[in-house]
Amino acid sequence: MPVYVGTYTREYNGRGEGIYTFRRDASSGDLQQTSVVEAVNPSFLCFDPSRRFLFATVELKEGAVSSYAIGEGGKLTHLSTQSTQGGDPCHLCTDPTGRFLFVANHEEGSVATFPIRADGKLEPTSDRRQHEGSGPGPTQKGPHAHCVTLDPSQQRVLVNDKGIDKVMIYRLDAAGRRLVPNDPPHGSLHAGAAPRHLSFHPNGRYAYVNGEADMTITAFAYDGATGTLTELHYLSTLPAGAGGERQSTAQIVVHPSGKSVYVSNRGHDSIAMFSIDQATGRLSALGHVGSGGRTPRNFNIDPEGKRLYAANQNGDKITTFAIGADGRLTETGQVTAVGSPVCVLFGGD
Repeated sequence: MPVYVGTYTREYNGRGEGIYTFRRDASSGDLQQTSVVEAVNPSFLCFDPSRRFLFATVELKEGAVSSYAIGEGGKLTHLSTQSTQGGDPCHLCTDPTGRFLFVANHEEGSVATFPIRADGKLEPTSDRRQHEGSGPGPTQKGPHAHCVTLDPSQQRVLVNDKGIDKVMIYRLDAAGRRLVPNDPPHGSLHAGAAPRHLSFHPNGRYAYVNGEADMTITAFAYDGATGTLTELHYLSTLPAGAGGERQSTAQIVVHPSGKSVYVSNRGHDSIAMFSIDQATGRLSALGHVGSGGRTPRNFNIDPEGKRLYAANQNGDKITTFAIGADGRLTETGQVTAVGSPVCVLFGGD
């Protein structure tokens, strides 16, 4: 199974060379590098639904997005690059038909829509939704979109905006090649949370959001019929007394079983573990484990649900953890060297 790793390159003071392809041994979990495609700051990656194409953000002040064909052995061939009409694009996803790509522009707080041709090449942006507002924190002087996710029905596009403490909710107007506001148009978090990423429970009834600025995880009930997010409660992602400067959360992922959810803590350099009450969606803390390196940005869980791979951006390595039956993580001793890793994406067989 190929595994793709996005990195920060010298344009972001990084040490990566582009998008790396690894071969994963499903039995041992070991990663072996097979190729690398040179690219500038390919910070986040996603597939089209057929997994014939891979898309990567080009995280720069004048941002862009690129598409690649996936060949034999997972090898990538560049197809196209388009401007995102915004700064520091940092997250992306496609619609369920594979005809549209959505990209979050961090700096201006906008989300751009790109039509995808049958050959995987991107057309110029067909729509750009600009967010408005601010929040109480020092990093919330304006909107900062950071995550774009399809809901479980794949009928709505949810966009986390750190600057305004909201998860914006859209529907795709395919004929108009644009996003239109849902009713309700957003879900709200407590002031100063700075919602960064979102992960849905497999049952579709719950969603979990990590607050980048205040080191929290918020549990929501989600009404798939209307697209309504209702806050249940929130907890700290840090141990008691562990607060400090230059700390922020990064990634959040719900286990495929729906029994647990994980959040990475940068600065504290740990992964927080939580169990999920299946009847209510509420959370209970399971503790913390060191990320095995510095600045755990992104992480992902393998398709079997057995291992978690943590990309330590400033540690230049990916650390592998075994996932126990109780949801707790145990470091396996497997470490994969890669410069400034910031995204881990599992491919198909």
